[in-house]
Amino acid sequence: MKRMVSVLAVLGALSGAMALAQETDTPLKTDKPPEKQCQPDVGCVTNLPLPRFVSLKGSEGNARRGPGLTHRIDWVFTRAGMPLKITAEYENWRRVEDSEGAGGWVHYSLLSGVRSVLVTLDMAELHDEPADTARVVAQAELGVVGRILECQPDWCRVSLEGTRGWIRTSAIWGVKEGEIVE
Repeated sequence: MKRMVSVLAVLGALSGAMALAQETDTPLKTDKPPEKQCQPDVGCVTNLPLPRFVSLKGSEGNARRGPGLTHRIDWVFTRAGMPLKITAEYENWRRVEDSEGAGGWVHYSLLSGVRSVLVTLDMAELHDEPADTARVVAQAELGVVGRILECQPDWCRVSLEGTRGWIRTSAIWGVKEGEIVE
């Protein structure tokens, strides 16, 4: 019985403190830290820009309906190195999309900061320099995934299946318009 009385006394004191805080516009002291204010284009967890591009670390990654293992798997990514766009963060989870907009919440450990691209134009030309007049060193088929070496506003130097060259950003997915990658 003593325990019940002390719990009721604590609850009464707490409700009185809350009423006093409301009357005086003084915030109520709690042990909980204040909620972090998030900026619209910055991730609350990493403080990195949103959206941003990453790649799939392994050969398989489950995309879930929500951020947690209890959420249903909606999509499975099955291509190592595939570029993905992070659009949101929640604790250890990142909401990602592929080039077609499919995706969901993926655990951060399945993602890599290594930048990659997906060729979106069939027979896209790779040049030896970032210019349309430069020598063509190879052509890439639609759907090929490669690694970004560097990017200028309209061109990216990539490695596609061992071949290196410059490709127009309009022929790939995995970089923002005008993005510079060093």
